[in-house]
Amino acid sequence: MNKLLASLIATLFVGVAAAQAPAAPAAKAEVKADKAVAAAVKSEAKVDAKADAKVAKTEAKAADMKAGAETKAADTKAKAADKMAKADAGDKTKATAKAEKAVAKADEKATKTAVKADEKVGAAKVEATADKAKAAAATTAVKAEAKADVKAAGAK
Repeated sequence: MNKLLASLIATLFVGVAAAQAPAAPAAKAEVKADKAVAAAVKSEAKVDAKADAKVAKTEAKAADMKAGAETKAADTKAKAADKMAKADAGDKTKATAKAEKAVAKADEKATKTAVKADEKVGAAKVEATADKAKAAAATTAVKAEAKADVKAAGAK
């Protein structure tokens, strides 16, 4: 009876060991896959943050450009109004026309600067979106590869 019991216990241990042996490579593959996915997610987050920071920096720079252009236009308008006010009665019409022309040019220049700044912001946003999409695609690829590796390890 003792020999039979010992034999059954030994068979049980061998069966358990055999059943766990294939699980070890699968577990290792799963751990490796989890690490790869975590690294990919971390990398994606880093790319997202960098892209967002770049867009924010471009937006701030654009706001500064617009403010500078508006200030310059306001100065030009003030100088034109001052010249118009100082003009003699005979030169008043000529000075008014000249002042209006200067004001129009200043407004045009400020508008062009604002449009250029907005273009730069738009380009930065497009680039950031592209960078984010590439990072997301890379993360998805790593996840799929990790899933396939775990399946392959489990099949062994």
